[in-house]
Amino acid sequence: MIGVDGLQTSDRLLIRQRLRPMVNQYEVRTAAHDGSEGELVAFAQQKRLAFKEEVTLYSDTGKQRPFLRFKARSRIDLGATYDVTDHTGATIGLFRKDFKKSLLSSTWHVEQPGLGTVTGTERNRFVAILRRVWGIVPFVEAIPFAWPYHFDFTAGDQVVFSVDKKFGFRDRYMVSIADPRLDRRLVIAQAVALDALQSR
Repeated sequence: MIGVDGLQTSDRLLIRQRLRPMVNQYEVRTAAHDGSEGELVAFAQQKRLAFKEEVTLYSDTGKQRPFLRFKARSRIDLGATYDVTDHTGATIGLFRKDFKKSLLSSTWHVEQPGLGTVTGTERNRFVAILRRVWGIVPFVEAIPFAWPYHFDFTAGDQVVFSVDKKFGFRDRYMVSIADPRLDRRLVIAQAVALDALQSR
């Protein structure tokens, strides 16, 4: 099992969503530059109809060792702020959805103490609009949106990390991290939230 220090040296992560009866599962692994999977980093399982204001990730598939948690400060705020904490409850950082800007293109803000704010937006405006149309067309909204979408998180004009969804009906994301100062646990929380909370 990779530790926090070892994780901090990783600049690529792979996140898979696995669909199981009544639950969604997320598996986070390190990844090589050729895309091959490495060690398990974190695992989460969530009931499909459960509120998504709080998600706990574990460092094992048996859910015996908590790894991190993100939790909304408010249940009814469409632009809710999510606090990210480690297994002891210590603060790692936060992320929040920019509800107004997200009406056209999903926008998130990530804050880590000492690093300021990083802003993430969908790279392709056409795909962003297509996803919204897909969700309101009768009968079509029941079919998973398979077209890949990508988020770039920037500070100023520099991309500090990106999340690329791979093409397919099973969600699979490649996370690339350019800034070595970013806490990988905060990046993982935001990347999982892009899938778990994207329809919110």
